[in-house]
Amino acid sequence: MEKQLQQLLAHVAIRQVVGNANVAITSITNDSRQAQPGALFIAVKGVAVDAHQFIPQVVEAGAAAVVCEELPASLHDGVTYIKVDNSIIALAHIAGAWYDYPSTKLKLVGVTGTNGKTSIASLLYSLTQMMGYKAGLLSTVKNVVDRKVYPAKQTTPDHLTLNRLLAEMVDAGCDYAFMEVSSHACAQHRIEGLTFAGGVFTNLTRDHLDFHKTVDAYIKAKKSFFDGLGSDAFALVNADDKVGAVMLQNCAARHYTYSLRTLADFKAQVIEERLDGSTITLNGKELEVAFTGRFNVYNLAAVYGVAVLLGFDAHDVAVKTSLLKPVQGRFQTLRSPRGYVAVVDYAHTPDALVNVLSTIHDVLGSNGKVITVCGCGGNRDKGKRPIMAAEAANRSHQVILTSDNPRNEDPDEIIREMEAGLSEQARRHVLKITDRKEAIKAACQFANPGDVVLVAGKGHETYQEINGVKHHFDDTEVLTQIFNHEQ
Repeated sequence: MEKQLQQLLAHVAIRQVVGNANVAITSITNDSRQAQPGALFIAVKGVAVDAHQFIPQVVEAGAAAVVCEELPASLHDGVTYIKVDNSIIALAHIAGAWYDYPSTKLKLVGVTGTNGKTSIASLLYSLTQMMGYKAGLLSTVKNVVDRKVYPAKQTTPDHLTLNRLLAEMVDAGCDYAFMEVSSHACAQHRIEGLTFAGGVFTNLTRDHLDFHKTVDAYIKAKKSFFDGLGSDAFALVNADDKVGAVMLQNCAARHYTYSLRTLADFKAQVIEERLDGSTITLNGKELEVAFTGRFNVYNLAAVYGVAVLLGFDAHDVAVKTSLLKPVQGRFQTLRSPRGYVAVVDYAHTPDALVNVLSTIHDVLGSNGKVITVCGCGGNRDKGKRPIMAAEAANRSHQVILTSDNPRNEDPDEIIREMEAGLSEQARRHVLKITDRKEAIKAACQFANPGDVVLVAGKGHETYQEINGVKHHFDDTEVLTQIFNHEQ
């Protein structure tokens, strides 16, 4: 592929150009190690590394042009330098131009919020495929181009990967694309320059304060997504979350709401709940669905709303919604040969954990015990650790605190920080077992017929990250092994 530099800079705010802006570009990169003859290198100031220091190396490697926030002290003849205020924003627009603005050729819907992003985006992908259309998915669990699956390294990919995947969706004949929009992606301008057909806001609770520092900054990051929607797009927000109204302030898109508790454009109600499904209504239509929990019904209301706003027939959407299956690791139920049920869920925030435990209690009533296995990730928001433990203890008959993804932290220290949130009374029914597999085994040994074992925190993940190294670990796999020995 080859493009003219001027073409790539069409939507970039330029401060200064030194050299020839008509030069041909054969590749673009923000990784100095990938610079080659004819490349355009975008020097980004990262959290850990300032790529401006690598400009001499990329020039030596034959780069034709450099985008930077500060011109290097030594300028080379034959190299074009473009000075900008923000290299990351420039990278976003250059990536879009390089791949011929793929987001304009799809109906792209972004989903943001603390909880529910993966479920809603994934269910929309599945629903659209059921309706007979090709679609793409960009999610925490996986990235999918029509039916071709790529592993996901982060919730929202980097600028180049994102535009490359969207372009691949266009080439594959996809009509729609659904993506999770993380707060990190908003703050780091990863969605800059994309054209969205619509946006969804799920809810907002404490999360990622290790990155955003304050709740206000976290809200502002989410809101920037809605501030960027065009007047021909739609904005669908959860009316039952007070932050939903904030998202719509100064939002040029058409405003819509979904709710379980108040009047809304898309209203859902729960009629009956079971561990393996529920009876609900969506805008008055009664459905049997394979989902349990009010949080899941919120997700289905959002999915229904988006599908209708995209122009699908409401009756067809309702019929197809009844056929949808839960996303892996999201309230995934497994029945033990001994008569208890295990629930695997990604709940890794206090609010998500409360939602899952409340759902289990709603279904169980007084007919069984709840045994919860949970931990907290390392190198992440430490403030939620004692809250997570307290919420688990308040809503469980037995709690086992264990390791999640300790990353570069001491797992025992993480558990101690969780334990700090417990009262003396709560500590009486809390155990600490650092080895996650042993913790799950212990929880199953405690369980009797009719009980529920909740294994929270990792959900779909198939690894455990310890000292920066990822080891294979799958909660569902561990439970299956335990059940096989019970037979």
